[in-house]
Amino acid sequence: MLDLAFLAFIAYVLVLGLKRPFLWVLLYVYIDILAPQRIGYSLIASLPLSMIAFAAAFGGWLALDRKEGARFTLRQGLMVLLLLYCFWTTGNADFPEDAQTKWEWVWKALLFAIFLPLTLTTRARIEGLALVLLLSVATIVIGTGMKTILGGGGYQNLKFFVNDNSGIYESSTLATVAIGLIPMLWWFVKYGTIFRPHWMVTAFAVALTFACLLVPVGTEARTGLLCIAALGALMLRYTKRRITFIAGAAVLGLIALPFLPQSYYDRMSTIAQPSGDESASTRMAVWNWTLDFVAEKPTGGGFDAYRGNRFTYVMPVTKTDGNTTTVTYQQVVDEGRAYHSSFFEMLGEQGWPGLFLWLTLHLLGLWQMERLQRRWKKADDEATRWITPLAAALQMSAIIYLVGAAFQGIAYQPVMLMLVGLQIGLNTYCLRLDSAKALLDRSASRRAAAADTVRGAVAA
Repeated sequence: MLDLAFLAFIAYVLVLGLKRPFLWVLLYVYIDILAPQRIGYSLIASLPLSMIAFAAAFGGWLALDRKEGARFTLRQGLMVLLLLYCFWTTGNADFPEDAQTKWEWVWKALLFAIFLPLTLTTRARIEGLALVLLLSVATIVIGTGMKTILGGGGYQNLKFFVNDNSGIYESSTLATVAIGLIPMLWWFVKYGTIFRPHWMVTAFAVALTFACLLVPVGTEARTGLLCIAALGALMLRYTKRRITFIAGAAVLGLIALPFLPQSYYDRMSTIAQPSGDESASTRMAVWNWTLDFVAEKPTGGGFDAYRGNRFTYVMPVTKTDGNTTTVTYQQVVDEGRAYHSSFFEMLGEQGWPGLFLWLTLHLLGLWQMERLQRRWKKADDEATRWITPLAAALQMSAIIYLVGAAFQGIAYQPVMLMLVGLQIGLNTYCLRLDSAKALLDRSASRRAAAADTVRGAVAA
């Protein structure tokens, strides 16, 4: 029955897309994030839904959609270069079979992010993409929050819609994405046009924000706590009463403390003492190995090059016997451990050229969103006053992503690449507004000059 419900919805959107091809773009976003083919049981799991929606989105835009306002930008060019470079490193990878497996989904994520801005030519489309992206993630977040409240949480124990610890369903990834989308959620509360500002929209936003904050608790993802801290620090910029905000956040934190499980405290305590945690100790050892690796191979080892690592590190082991606690140090030998950092993931797999392209792509996005905020901050008409808050929300989401990415390998995470596409689409849309305004100003100047000439001739 669940399979039929998903298939009926997907078929309905495919039919609607014959008149509005942009709906096929949104359908792919929904399928790529939620992965209904992994939630279903038999029939839907056997269908290549992602490829069908992928082909429909591209084909619909090429054959049926209007192209007015579509531009190819510098950041899209950077993603094209990164895509081509990843293709080259995959062909020369240290572990060809593993590299090919990762390449099969990375190229689609990058290609869709390159294509996406070409379809975002109006405010309605920008908002539609942001809403579908947000609600698709919210579907997972709401379920996660409910399970956490009902006592189903715990590190690597919280079950989502699928029994698969990969993609957005990986605990730390979901925590990062959930926290990163909170600013965009509250943009909809005030500026949304699909769902107009209303007390029900506000109530839903409050509940969803609470669920997003519960994700790091339910998953016990340390990265989620760091993302919450980053969100709080970023919000200080846009809060007029900073002291009140800090005090309120502290009070809410104190109120929440008694309700947090002991396992959460134990897990978070390792942030302050990384040397005493095997996972944290392994990460630092892998990062050191990666620096040595690219010193010998500056162009990287291709996808999953970490499988070639082998290292030793010393880890303290604490034993308690009655009132006596002893600490001994033992040498640990490990190999084939993942990077646990997007920065080192890019460095190890794509070398210095790939890391440069990836960092430039995201840093340029932060600069563009900052420029949009300053350019449109004084806009007070309905047609443009939404731009600055959305640019601020996308900038905060990007910074939170980079904070989370520092401690997990999500350099090619599709949701984050979609946010990059959304940033590019917003920037391109604003450039068109500036161009139209400049054209009107030049026309007005020419008319004024012509009128002055006529008045001068009459006076003469």
